[in-house]
Amino acid sequence: MRLAIDAMGGDFGPRATVGGSVEALQALPDLQVLLCGAREQLEDQLESISRVQAGVIDRITIIDAPVCLPDTLSPARALRLPAASSLHATLQAVAEGRADGCVSAGATGVLMAMARRQLGMIPGLSRPAISTAIPARGCGRCYLLDLGANIDSRPRHLLQFARMGAEMARAVDGVTRPRVALLNVATEPNRGERRVREADELLRQETNDHFDYHGFVEGDGLFSGVIDVAVCDGMVGNVALKSGEALIELLVERLSACFQHSWASRMVSVLARPALSRFRREFDPVRYNGASLLGLKKTVVKSHGSASMDGFGWAVRRAHCEVVGELTGKLAAALAADRHA
Repeated sequence: MRLAIDAMGGDFGPRATVGGSVEALQALPDLQVLLCGAREQLEDQLESISRVQAGVIDRITIIDAPVCLPDTLSPARALRLPAASSLHATLQAVAEGRADGCVSAGATGVLMAMARRQLGMIPGLSRPAISTAIPARGCGRCYLLDLGANIDSRPRHLLQFARMGAEMARAVDGVTRPRVALLNVATEPNRGERRVREADELLRQETNDHFDYHGFVEGDGLFSGVIDVAVCDGMVGNVALKSGEALIELLVERLSACFQHSWASRMVSVLARPALSRFRREFDPVRYNGASLLGLKKTVVKSHGSASMDGFGWAVRRAHCEVVGELTGKLAAALAADRHA
């Protein structure tokens, strides 16, 4: 299985993307990658990673694409530029079948616009959505979408997001009947803004054998373990995600500070170190890096622009998981079945 990597995207460029790709290659024996970027920089970065073994190097192919798109570039402007950027080369490799999916840490709007043009949308879907997993009780997780691709989502779009999110939970996590809910200001019927209430009516009318609709859920329900998929528009989802990430970072920081408050608390911290390490591992936002651009014909994963080497590696693993789970194919098949039902 082969993934194309936009090696020039993100705040740290090849330093994070190449290192993260190598980490993913070491963890996934069936993975091969196409590194798209400035050849000299990529080769220098590979040489600087001393732990790279011959077996990993053999699974890396470099595609020379020296142009890096700036984060300030608008999607409309990016679509008019010549096809010489690392992002274009990455998507082109997927479009031509040389890669099964791709990962980029470039600007979200530009990635979305170029991916829609070069890869196309799954028939039956009018808009793509950005989705990622967040931790929930019981060692589970909840898929949240949309996270910023659409700010003015209409009720029919939210219905489509529900279908996409359910297929994500089924293909990636093996959930037989995902539990889907609409994120709202209240759980009572007839509450919230109009489009959310209209989406609720559409979902209640939906005769679907693929997921269970649980109505409205408030913000605290995202982490309760009661649902597998939470649906909302892009602004609400982005605020919820960023707030949750910041809160986890604050909790870890405050907890560490408490154990350094006095000599007694420092002694206790020695005994609590295994539990603290487990807490950091389970709730580290790095492990949840990688947002899926659902609705496209091929797998596209957006890594956080500020992701470190470790964070980018997790985004590559996410793309690998989606390709192995045949997410895009299953989503297309489910939508086709609904249209012909």
